[in-house]
Formats: sequence, C-alpha cells, structure tokens
Amino acid sequence: MPQRLLILAEGRFSPLKSKTANAAIIYLPDQVAAVIDSAKAGMTAQQVLGYGGAIPIVKDIEEGLKHHPTHLLIGIAPTGGRLPEAWREAIKNAIRQKLHVLSGLHTILSADPEFVSLAKEYSVTLTDYRKIPEESEIVSKGSWRTRKAKTILTVGTDCNIGKMTTILEVQKELLKRGLNADFVATGQTGILIRGRGIAVDAIISDYIAGSIEREIDRSEAEGYDYILIEGQGALTHMGYSGVTFGLIHGTMPDAMILCHQPTRLKDDYGLPLPDLDRLIRFHEEAAGFFRRSKVVAVGINSVGLTDNESSDAARTIERQTGIPAIDAFRFGAAPIVDALLDYFAETPKENS
Repeated sequence: MPQRLLILAEGRFSPLKSKTANAAIIYLPDQVAAVIDSAKAGMTAQQVLGYGGAIPIVKDIEEGLKHHPTHLLIGIAPTGGRLPEAWREAIKNAIRQKLHVLSGLHTILSADPEFVSLAKEYSVTLTDYRKIPEESEIVSKGSWRTRKAKTILTVGTDCNIGKMTTILEVQKELLKRGLNADFVATGQTGILIRGRGIAVDAIISDYIAGSIEREIDRSEAEGYDYILIEGQGALTHMGYSGVTFGLIHGTMPDAMILCHQPTRLKDDYGLPLPDLDRLIRFHEEAAGFFRRSKVVAVGINSVGLTDNESSDAARTIERQTGIPAIDAFRFGAAPIVDALLDYFAETPKENS
C-alpha cells in the first residue's frame, strides 16, 4: 500500500511555522492525506499556504483517519527540535490506531520507552530522521581535492529561509535539461523527501564536515555530475552558525546560492540581517581559504509578497549584487541554473 501521511501540525500550520509539513505538501503531494491543526480545521492547505490544493485540515487523529493514512508525520521543526509535551497523547493515539510514526525531532521517539512499548504492542514502526548512524561519525578526509562532480550549496541570510526549497527547484531544472543531478539532504525534511541523507544538526561538531563529505562521495560514486547540497543555519546566526561552517567545509562547494527573504529585516535574536554584498563576500571567503567558490545567484523567499512585489525585490537585489535573483519556487530556477552553468563553463575546476 502506498504511504499516506497524516501530518501533525497542531496550532502551528502556517507558511513559516510548519516547515516539515509544508515541504511534504510541496514535494510529496500525492502522499499527504490530511493535516492536523484544530485551529484551522475545515480549511485546505491552499487556503493556509497558498499551495497544496484541496489537502484537508482536520481537528484531530480521529477525523484524520477518515482520509485513510498509514503514517503520522511530525510536521514541525521547532527551535531546539524538542517534542511539544502536549503532543505525546496525539502520538500515542496514532500508534494505537496502527499508524507508523515519522519524526524529524531531536527528541528520539525510538528511544522513549513508552512509545517503544506501544509501537511493539500495535506492530508499528518509529522512524527518527535525526537518529545518527555510527558510520556517519567520521572526520573529513578532504576528498573534494579529487572530486570530479560539481557541488552546489545553498547558504542563507538567516535560518528557515528557503535553502532546501531553492536547491530542490534547482535540481528540478537541471533534470529538466537532461543533466545528472542529485540532491543531498542534510536535515530531517530533506531526508523525508530524498529517502536518505544525514541530519547534520544532530551530528557531533567534529563529524559535521566528514558526514556530509561521505554523503557527497556516495552520490559521486553513483555517477552524478551535479551534487546539490541542502544548506542549514546561517553563518551570521548566533545560534546555528556552526552547522553552516561545517557544511561549507564538508562540501567545499564549487558554487553557492544565497537564500534571502526581502521582508525579513531581523533574525530571531532581534539582530538586523547583514548587507547582502557583505554576506556574499563572507561566504566566498569562508570557502576561499581552501578553494575558489562563488555565490552565483540569490534565491528569494517571497512569503508575504505578491508576485509583482517579489519580482520588484529581485530586480533590486540584482542591481545591488550584480547576480541573478529569483523566487525559484514561484517562478522556476532557470535563471539560477543559467548562472551556475555559465560560471562552470567559464571557470576551470580547481581542486587544490
């Protein structure tokens, strides 16, 4: 039976507060049965997000069962990644209804005795995307020096700003052009979509670069020419900069795409977002200690903007930075891919 997801997003289903739910709706639409959020029950995903069509929002597990789900997906990625205590009963109820549970939280459900006991009783599985396999606890070997594939990493002016969505749209455009491109997931939502990857924010810091290097090596061994790595965190974010540096060093990207939300002026510490030109230089210098890497385009997150406003913002960014800018989700990633391919054509690969 095909997987059908009942997504738990109680009280948080929205464009910015239900990252995992939203990505599943975008990239796994045929698998989404319904979304749980009692505050928005009776509405559709389209009405809340502006996409998702007629996917229904229901008030609880019982109502969700009418849509014949096979799995409960935890649909949020909250700060700190911990399970909201109020959700324990909903998860237990789902297990009793024989739904398998998919979770990207830092709270490892398969290590919780109560959940494990219930899952065994009702013969369901608990899948934790942030549970790290031992083989991923590995120090970087520097395999980028002999790598033949091109690596592209998304970076951001802040967290939760569209790095995964942008890189997935770039992959879609590369595949459309007949190019052999893989997506390397580095977070729980990306792993759900790709079916594999590594949640680098759950990795011991010494192993971040090595774990992502291992994933890239795996993709190259499978014959991919373009390897697209999902970015995490932000170099200038006080809480999550470490994972970004680890990803840059593990990826050693040939090129980067900077993701930005024009309407977001401050981060969640209340600090102003830095100037785009300065950020571009900062990212290029972070990689530049080892090898040349360039930010070739800006991926825009247009939450809160009309299409015309998004296009106006893109033109402003292009004038400021001198590189293409576009919301790849709304308008497609063609300009970004054009910029990437032009840059690769003009720049010999330098691995040492």
